Amino acid sequence: MRAARAHVSLGHVSGGPDSSGEGSGLRVRYPRAGRRGVVHRHQLLQVRGRSVAWVPPLLLLVAIAVVDVNTPGEFRIVSWIVLVPGIAAAICGVWGTAVFAVLALITYVLVDSAWPNRFQAGLSDFVLVAVGGVLATLACAVRVRDERRMLHMRHIADTTRRTVLRPLPPSWGGLDHAAVYLAADTEARVGGDFYDIQPGPHGTRVLLGDVQGKGLGAVEAAAALLGTFREAGFHEPDLVTVARRLETRMVRHRGHTAALGRGDGDRFATAVLLAFPPDAPDAVDLVLFGHEPPLVVGRAGVRSLPAGDGLPLGLGDLTGAPPQVRRVPLAADETLLLVTDGVTEARDDTGCFYPLSDDLARVVVADPRTTDPHRLVAHVRDATLRHCGGHLADDTTVFAVRRHR
Repeated sequence: MRAARAHVSLGHVSGGPDSSGEGSGLRVRYPRAGRRGVVHRHQLLQVRGRSVAWVPPLLLLVAIAVVDVNTPGEFRIVSWIVLVPGIAAAICGVWGTAVFAVLALITYVLVDSAWPNRFQAGLSDFVLVAVGGVLATLACAVRVRDERRMLHMRHIADTTRRTVLRPLPPSWGGLDHAAVYLAADTEARVGGDFYDIQPGPHGTRVLLGDVQGKGLGAVEAAAALLGTFREAGFHEPDLVTVARRLETRMVRHRGHTAALGRGDGDRFATAVLLAFPPDAPDAVDLVLFGHEPPLVVGRAGVRSLPAGDGLPLGLGDLTGAPPQVRRVPLAADETLLLVTDGVTEARDDTGCFYPLSDDLARVVVADPRTTDPHRLVAHVRDATLRHCGGHLADDTTVFAVRRHR
């Protein structure tokens, strides 16, 4: 599996009290993360919002002219001025590159004419500078076109991400929540991890899962499961029925992809399905589909919910048994932490896995405020990136929820 450095924007973040739909609430600096743990986008070649991309080629133009004028005639570097439009093509716009191409040509003529005939570079270098300027301008036009195309594709990826992982309002469904999503594919910016909260007349339901595999096929499966969850989670009074509908949807999706002749017809998904029943404020209902059980993080410590024997979504027909729903106690100040493989399988340079439970137990003792969903998610995100050196082997989702107090 290809490892990839975590995306510079730290992925999709939601649930912060001061966050927008893009989740800016947790896109802040955390000193504990370290320089290799959290990567931030820096606006290079800008000062106070103004572009200074023209400065490097201008300085190079002036430097070449000054050095050529102040050195002996046997040392002529005026032809190096062809580098100026080349540098501009890499960092400036098309018109800026064209301007530097003209300036380089004019400067060449002025500097070369200042020398006696026996020291002049001549027509051949003049043609070199002229052709170099034209080629640099054309190369810049291609670069700008590709950048616009890339930005358009990134906009499409962001739209897809917001469609699959819709922004969640604060205290949605009576739950305080926070989430961080980091795609292992830094270019796609979206993967097979999914989560959502669906309030309804039968209580609030929560779903988090991880579709097996990568690429758009995993995104399709995640979107299909989320669509079913949003409908069934609202209408169905029984959590077992919700679980069965998710299983049925995954089987139908597999059948559809197989009928299309695609190679991902055997795809499945691990998931955690939670329900906060309105008649039991001190408990939570849990269904596990081959996923790691959530951790309960509270001031008293960290404990894991019981592991289930349910199979991943799409493989339930191997047993035919109905999903098992377990009701477990949950104190008012306890937070449920749900993570995907990107956290549980994060390795350091020696191959050791990130000790999530032990790390949280230590942090909660040192700072009980870490049980807050936003602080908890931020810590797990930073600790995971720090542990694996910023290289994620899989899509990573950190999701924390607790009843709103």
